[in-house]
Amino acid sequence: MGKTCIPNNSEQVVTISRSLLSNALALGVKPIGSSVWGIEELRTFLSNKSFLGRKVEEIVSVGQLFNVSLEEILYLEPDLILAWEPAVEAVYPLLSQVAPTVVFSFDDLVKDWKEAFATTAKVLNREAEAQRVWDHYNQRIKDLKSAIGDRYENKTISVVGVYDGGRRAYADAKNSFIGSILEELALQRPPAQNINIDGGGTIDGISEERLELLDGDILFVLVSEFGHTEAYESLKQKPLWKKLNAVQNERVYLVDVFAWSTESPLAADAVFDDLYKYLVQSPLHELGDSL
Repeated sequence: MGKTCIPNNSEQVVTISRSLLSNALALGVKPIGSSVWGIEELRTFLSNKSFLGRKVEEIVSVGQLFNVSLEEILYLEPDLILAWEPAVEAVYPLLSQVAPTVVFSFDDLVKDWKEAFATTAKVLNREAEAQRVWDHYNQRIKDLKSAIGDRYENKTISVVGVYDGGRRAYADAKNSFIGSILEELALQRPPAQNINIDGGGTIDGISEERLELLDGDILFVLVSEFGHTEAYESLKQKPLWKKLNAVQNERVYLVDVFAWSTESPLAADAVFDDLYKYLVQSPLHELGDSL
């Protein structure tokens, strides 16, 4: 969206994207302000309720992702703004007058989260720290693969979310954030989800008549305390839901939507924790229907 002169060592950073916020924190840079998706994220993502925990303390909300407050950003006096292009197209000229603004396209953040992290590290002059982050990530992949062994060699892992009061669902495809992690762990996906989907890897708009697309041997459902859980409880009452193999075999696990849908190494760390908890520590016959 234009050339930007980037400070060598930015200390007053504002992020407009939860992935960029998480990336900055992973690199040891604590933004002074960040956007949130909606009011529920203001109470969750910028609080110690999220997987980021106390890392987000004292970070100021600069408004909702697609409606950031220019006044709040101006008041914070940032020396660098990291932003997601779809959220700031209309206000980029104004943002760039406040501070140098580096814009990440939809593809940058959603299609290749690892490259987005590398770019964030370069912009923040934290490439050495980025290497330490990847060393940790790769070690966790190695450790988790070893712990899992071959026990899921013939099992499929489904990852889904529910919305619209339980009337609609979505599934994470092979090229999603979660899909890429499961692939690195050599965990198999259901055929309906083992595909690449344009636009971020989400198979969206699954109606209650097509719930078979959600099925797998193990089913992870992405929820939060704001709306998702109620939608899931409604979905559980559907006759077709009760026919799913994972449901009948009590292999359904609820996990945090914020952790499982924020493309970043810190989110991946939380995902690894969940996978270890439910695939390694929990006996296969137990129901993991809890947060």
